[in-house]
Amino acid sequence: MADFLLELRSEEIPARMQDKARDDLARLFAAELAKSGLHTDAIVTFATPRRLALIARDLPVATAAVSEVTKGPKTSAPPQALEGFLRKTGLTREQLVERDGVFFAVVERTGRATAEVLAEAIPAVIRAFPWPKAMRWGAASLSTESIRWVRPLQGIVALFDEDIVPCEIAGVTSGAQTVGHRFHHPGVITIGSASDYVEKLHACHVIVDQDERRQIIALGATMAARKAGLELVRDEGLLTENAGLTEWPVPLLGRFDETFLAVPPEVIQLTARVNQKYFVCRDMSGNLANAFVCTANIDAVDGGEKIVEGNQKVLAARLSDAKFFYETDLKVPLADQAAKLDRIVFHEKLGTVADKVERVAKLAEWLASEGIVPGCDPALARRAAELCKADLVTGMVGEFPELQGLMGGYYAAAQGEPPAVAEAIRDHYKPVGQGDDVPTAPVTVAVSLADKLDTLRGFFLIEELPTGSKDPFALRRAALGVIRLIVANGLRGSLGVWLTKAVDLHVEAYLAAASISSPSTPMYLDVSGDVQRLMANGEELIRFPVAANARSYAGLRAAGLHPSPPIEFFADRLKVQQREAGVRHDLIDAVFALGGEDDLVRLLARVHALQAFVGTEDGANLLAGYKRAANILKKEGFTGSDAVSDYTPEAAEAALIAALDAAEPAADDAVAHEDFEAAMAALATLRAPIDAFFESVIVNDPDPAKRTARLALLARVRTAVHGVADFSRIEG
Repeated sequence: MADFLLELRSEEIPARMQDKARDDLARLFAAELAKSGLHTDAIVTFATPRRLALIARDLPVATAAVSEVTKGPKTSAPPQALEGFLRKTGLTREQLVERDGVFFAVVERTGRATAEVLAEAIPAVIRAFPWPKAMRWGAASLSTESIRWVRPLQGIVALFDEDIVPCEIAGVTSGAQTVGHRFHHPGVITIGSASDYVEKLHACHVIVDQDERRQIIALGATMAARKAGLELVRDEGLLTENAGLTEWPVPLLGRFDETFLAVPPEVIQLTARVNQKYFVCRDMSGNLANAFVCTANIDAVDGGEKIVEGNQKVLAARLSDAKFFYETDLKVPLADQAAKLDRIVFHEKLGTVADKVERVAKLAEWLASEGIVPGCDPALARRAAELCKADLVTGMVGEFPELQGLMGGYYAAAQGEPPAVAEAIRDHYKPVGQGDDVPTAPVTVAVSLADKLDTLRGFFLIEELPTGSKDPFALRRAALGVIRLIVANGLRGSLGVWLTKAVDLHVEAYLAAASISSPSTPMYLDVSGDVQRLMANGEELIRFPVAANARSYAGLRAAGLHPSPPIEFFADRLKVQQREAGVRHDLIDAVFALGGEDDLVRLLARVHALQAFVGTEDGANLLAGYKRAANILKKEGFTGSDAVSDYTPEAAEAALIAALDAAEPAADDAVAHEDFEAAMAALATLRAPIDAFFESVIVNDPDPAKRTARLALLARVRTAVHGVADFSRIEG
């Protein structure tokens, strides 16, 4: 057994590509070994800005000899079949083996030296490497067949035990030599084997282990901040990026002018992080401090004094720009900024951002005035919505798009807007992701909900729907945001009605753009051939080709002009969102299948009660009894409409009838009062009578009257259960 070392040295590898590159190197290398029957469970990979390395441990010195058996034609097959098999295998008739009347070709393959396998694997791995962005270089780059690598490849170290594995690619020949740190040890290093690779490079100021570099940066930055009486603001993404930018990391603390602290702290942190890759610090009271930590790639003789001085100058220039943007933006009222939104196209079929803002303002005001968002002032909701996108045209958001919403909140507060309005502007994009906070302030909830409902309904209208893994307009995220807002704030009402209101606003905007007054009678869409006509009271309001902009109204049929709201789309998102809470997806399906249930708060209450019920013995047995009844009814094709003649039921039938007489009204009353635990308890009383019925009663009795009566009784059981949930959708 021996270890193998591979180092691929190049010009700087972008930090964001290094982690995936390590995974790809291990995967491709293992695949190449597997082709020759080699396998190892111990592959370690490393990445620095200048090298990608792999160590594979405990490889055999040679592959095992194998016997390859290929099945051929039968011995009685025509001569042509045998001749074709011989050509394919390259054997003669005498070399074939007969077994049970069939020819077999048996070829003994001797083992190969592992070094030979590795010599073929290295070029194959390099050629197949899936860099997100790669380049060609040198004279060979004139050909599209030339090698591609993330940056020009400069050296290959390939050692199996202590021996060089010879290979050549792109004019680079493998060897045992590499280089150390660019400044501390730019000379050549000769590696003896995989066992001394890490140690020799460390002695030459190169830490090849990316995890070790992360630890050094994290500890050094934390200690530098503490030494100054400050606390480091941890940033895992920035930590990984700094580790990918350095081979010998040295964290250093610097300062900036305190006057810059007048700029919002998020701006300072983003400026330091995005532009300069610096960590920021806060004081012991939790406020942002005028300090940063940069990561040098050199152990300077002056302790990093000159490095810190240079970084302070660069950061000061960046913060000066940010301060200028902030102060300039503050001079322009947000209402004036909002007036510029008509210059920004939201979507070619949905108008400008100003059009969207007007729709969102009307919808937010409606959500508040209808009491859907309790405690929300309609005037404040409208004001917040009118200003919520105004910061998109500010200098600061133009420089840092990540700050949209946040900067609008700062500007609104500074310009004297009510606190509720400023907060709504700041947080109306939330929740953005699964881990993001959900707004609870009434005005914020109204604006956030209106914004997401408008986006969803707008893109559904123009048929820009998510497909597979593609969701360019983040509609799934918007739907999850709507669900989380509703659930977290206990918003009651019909989601379908809210979406329909959003449709109304889109239609009103479209009619207004066409200079058509909204009619008092219901509108509907008439489609004939390639022409769509928007109608009201039998009169045509406007017509347009199916393929035109107004195609947004294709499919609006069922409720006047309004399409059926995409409740199924929300159902899918709800299952994803509730999965993390331990809620079974089939139970959500069972409640949605009832139809007409789009009050998500009520729906989830029913689902939670159902999940608790089916987890009990009564619930599991009732489910089994229901499915047995449903299967019998399906097999018999019984719809429940068959007439039942006079018939005296047996004891078990009478007991089930009595139980249904009591359970049905109790369950219906409990559902009406949204007491779903009581509804489940009422259904639980059916468990014993149903079990007794199946134990003592023959459903398919030869007597047609008895059979019909018993099938009708099972149909009644099914109907009673469906009053709570569609048990046919429940697994188990």
